[in-house]
Amino acid sequence: MSVIYLDGQFLPKEEAKVSVFDHGLLYGDGVFEGIRAYNGRVFKLEEHVRRLYDSARTIMLEIPMTQAEYCEAVLETCRRNEIRDGYIRAVVTRGVGDLGLDPRKCPKASIFIIAAGISLYPERCYTEGLKVITCATRRNNPTALDPAIKSLNYLNNILAKIEVNRAGAEEGLMLNDQGYVAEATGDNIFVVRDGHVYTPPVAAGILRGITRDTVMDLAHEGEIALTEEFFTLQFVYSADELFLTGSAAEVVPVVSVDDRPIGDGKPGAITAKLMGLFRNYVAHTGTPIG
Repeated sequence: MSVIYLDGQFLPKEEAKVSVFDHGLLYGDGVFEGIRAYNGRVFKLEEHVRRLYDSARTIMLEIPMTQAEYCEAVLETCRRNEIRDGYIRAVVTRGVGDLGLDPRKCPKASIFIIAAGISLYPERCYTEGLKVITCATRRNNPTALDPAIKSLNYLNNILAKIEVNRAGAEEGLMLNDQGYVAEATGDNIFVVRDGHVYTPPVAAGILRGITRDTVMDLAHEGEIALTEEFFTLQFVYSADELFLTGSAAEVVPVVSVDDRPIGDGKPGAITAKLMGLFRNYVAHTGTPIG
């Protein structure tokens, strides 16, 4: 039976409920993190919780517990669900208010944590690679809604995902309002060309992914040259390799973009090396669940 942490209690999922007046539901007013557990350890737990609190501070959402307490709540949720390998969704909503927008009408934030299994892509996608499209929906302009705020309002990404589904593809690339490649609907993007790895900078309007940062560190340790740089779709089309990173996706190769094969149309050697380095790293790193 799945157990949910909700505002200080551990409840069966059938009993874990939020109010229809919660502004997280009514307006997407809240923040979240997606976190992985590997081999009995929660990966980058402190970093994820710090980012959760950074997002909350930005939208002036007060979380009624310390970061250390939140980390322990995540671990205890994993223990009660006997999670050793899985996915954790940590959420903070604005809480119950009235039907207006004013966050001041919500006296207390609501917290819930879910720990369960996940499989974003089937295994064949990691061995054969993804086929992706470019979405017409542009990534939010950071001056309107900064992607660094990992908010409950994911409609921008969902609209792009609808395009992906209608095209029968597996994922979609999103451009920013200047036409530069930003990120996928839920993952960061890396291009490999002539043995060098490139990824868009945060200034391109992307979420600074924790898996992204981990892969960048692993590339450095593995003596793989890597640069943060703005680039257009033409640079993607002419890439030797392409891969995506994310907490749920991990490291997944891309072999086709808009019906154009990437390189020889198969996952490349550098992508495979980084996949191996990442899987080895997460198997031995993280906060023990206990």
